[in-house]
Amino acid sequence: MHQVGVGPWTEAVKRSLITLKALTYAPTGGIVAAPTTSLPERLGGVRNWDYRYCWLRDATFTLLAFMSLGYYDEARAWRDWLTRAIAGSPRQVQIMYGVGGERWLPELIVPWLAGYEKSAPVRIGNDASGQLQLDVFGEIADAIFQTVKAGMEPPERSRTLRPVVLEYLSAAWRQPDEGIWEVRRGRQHFVHSKVMAWVAFDRAASESAVRAYHESGQRWRDIADEIHAEICERGFDRELDSFVQAYDSKRLDASLLLMPLVGFLPASDPRVRGTLRAIEDRLLIDGEFLLRYESDNPSDGLPPSEGAFLACSFWLVDNYILQGRYAEARKLFDRLLARCNDVGLLAEEVDPLSGRMLGNFPQAYSHVGLINSALNLSRQAVRRRSAPNHEGRQVIIGR
Repeated sequence: MHQVGVGPWTEAVKRSLITLKALTYAPTGGIVAAPTTSLPERLGGVRNWDYRYCWLRDATFTLLAFMSLGYYDEARAWRDWLTRAIAGSPRQVQIMYGVGGERWLPELIVPWLAGYEKSAPVRIGNDASGQLQLDVFGEIADAIFQTVKAGMEPPERSRTLRPVVLEYLSAAWRQPDEGIWEVRRGRQHFVHSKVMAWVAFDRAASESAVRAYHESGQRWRDIADEIHAEICERGFDRELDSFVQAYDSKRLDASLLLMPLVGFLPASDPRVRGTLRAIEDRLLIDGEFLLRYESDNPSDGLPPSEGAFLACSFWLVDNYILQGRYAEARKLFDRLLARCNDVGLLAEEVDPLSGRMLGNFPQAYSHVGLINSALNLSRQAVRRRSAPNHEGRQVIIGR
């Protein structure tokens, strides 16, 4: 274990790193989202999914957490797994794979099992593996970009794959998709998906990427600018003074909190501030628990009601840091840390009423959120000591 120093949160970060390492399949470097299946997001409900697979999105955030703390061997192993798994046509890139890169993950129901506290059905496999989720291309691009920035020479397979993926995305970003929350009700033009498509082209046009791949980034910059303009026009609701879940929607979504974290707009932008206020008003419970979206009127094709998604609450911590609201960030983070169980583990969700953990366990996404927020709080503490009069300094969060 490397020396990890993040102030008062060092032990919690170490425990989360050990958890992420334990979720890694050593022979291939694949990282599972959770080692369990069908632990319910609501007791007695049907939101029970099999998470024993490698989601590109979750694994990418895990890679960034490893790299932020100097674990480059783990990051390199995952990068190599990624380039093997997604080899071939970009149209065939899946959002998740088996730990060995398996593509066929059919979803089956096991009728003879009653489920955890009678929460049926129990599922094996996951039909979301066949969904179109455009944001994963942005997360892949960002992960590769970060390895390049860290001085890792791109493998030859990555050099070959990169232009093919970007060429595919240059047209595909205009399509609706199922989005980060894997809706089962039909595709929409999700704002988060468009933002992450912007990330793919923004990173491809960056100076580091242009230098590493020996190409001009102007075409990628032009596409990034086009996507950016469309999102600001179609994804922002002036009446709500907020970005919204999807084009022509009035719904809010916690994934919008990622917009300033990936650099789409600065935290000081009035539209970002308005979005944060709207999310606090409509998705935040008891100043701690953040819902993914308004689940009493879901648009995901499933019955309403679920717990609060823990990763979203950590995104809120990071947004408070960017806004210069350090006391609120620290208070919320400490409350979230207190939700860890007796061995320092977190599930996917928490029931805001009972405080009971819900969903699959332990969840990589939750522990990545803990690590990133601890790092950002620690960095801001150092920066504020060295420049105490400079409030609202922009920070890099997982990017």
